[in-house]
Amino acid sequence: MSDTRHFQVVIAGGGLVGASAALALARKGVSVGLFERRFCGAQASGVNYGGVRTHGRSAEQLPLAVRARRVWNRLPELIGIDGEFVVSGHLRLARLDSDLEALHAWSDMAREFGVDSLVMSGDAFRRRYPWLGKAAIGGALCASDGHANPRLVSPGFAAAARRAGAHVQEQTALSDLSFDGRRFQMRAGNERISADWLINASGAWANTVAGAFGETVPMKPIYPNMWVTEPLPRFIEHNLGVYGGGVYARQVERGNCVIGGGRGHGDGEYAQPSTATTRAVMRDACALLPALRDALLIRTWSGVEGETPDNNPIIGLSNTTPRLLHAFGFSGGGFLLAPGVGEVLAELVTVGETSTPIEAFAIGRFTQSSVHAALPIK
Repeated sequence: MSDTRHFQVVIAGGGLVGASAALALARKGVSVGLFERRFCGAQASGVNYGGVRTHGRSAEQLPLAVRARRVWNRLPELIGIDGEFVVSGHLRLARLDSDLEALHAWSDMAREFGVDSLVMSGDAFRRRYPWLGKAAIGGALCASDGHANPRLVSPGFAAAARRAGAHVQEQTALSDLSFDGRRFQMRAGNERISADWLINASGAWANTVAGAFGETVPMKPIYPNMWVTEPLPRFIEHNLGVYGGGVYARQVERGNCVIGGGRGHGDGEYAQPSTATTRAVMRDACALLPALRDALLIRTWSGVEGETPDNNPIIGLSNTTPRLLHAFGFSGGGFLLAPGVGEVLAELVTVGETSTPIEAFAIGRFTQSSVHAALPIK
């Protein structure tokens, strides 16, 4: 097939995971082709809430989260912009005494991973946060967390990958995927391409790629519901969450408050925000943040994300096909993790292993296929 264009690595999906992997690989001198069927960073990676938090993550995710958090400190070096990343701290609010108990338990667990979470309640909490409503009886602060603008960060990684030498091609779907025992063969639009490695970073649509190699997983689409207010006087000090979920909020430098909670609507391909959900969650948000009561909402939106049954992502080697890597199913929590995942994927390709534990994210927890070994690129 002399008319076939060859890459050492082809990446399916131009979201933040795929783009960060492309950048990490290109910086190592690997020839990379990144293909996105729409526009890089335009799907879940670009329309999410923008929280950059280790706070509240499962023990399985914390090593990866800690690694990824370090990458965020290097954004200007890596992608040439800071992405409006602010180290604001993440305050996880409690509304019940049982919530406080859970926050203390999480803080004790996270300390073993080097993550500090200060739990507060009572009068001291109220004096420190007079702008919070009485619905919040306490909270836990992880001072090293923050928030950023996904509409800048996600396409920023793709642009940086292109500058580093990766071939980045938008509005080009991959099809006719197969593995001939030596290389991956596929079509990118009207062009035939091949690769030694294939990385499946297709987000909510990753089962299309996985299915071509006989290992779909029980993942469903979810549609996070978000909105933003008019600019308000600055009052929210931290990126905010609530124990048990339901409401999250942050305030950007201009004063707009980005708020989310609940689910929108979708058909698996496109998503729409829900007016009823927005109204219901906004009532809860106003109970926590009284300054929002007279605020005007100027925009609402949603996106399509893939959720796994255990809310952990799928990261690692295929169980059916050598040199096929999966990285999807982040269940609404991938924004912080993605730059770290990109580094992990680059290690798996070039070294054959990673220093970050990812065994809990193996696709084998959902499939029973035999495992195939893969040799790294030398």
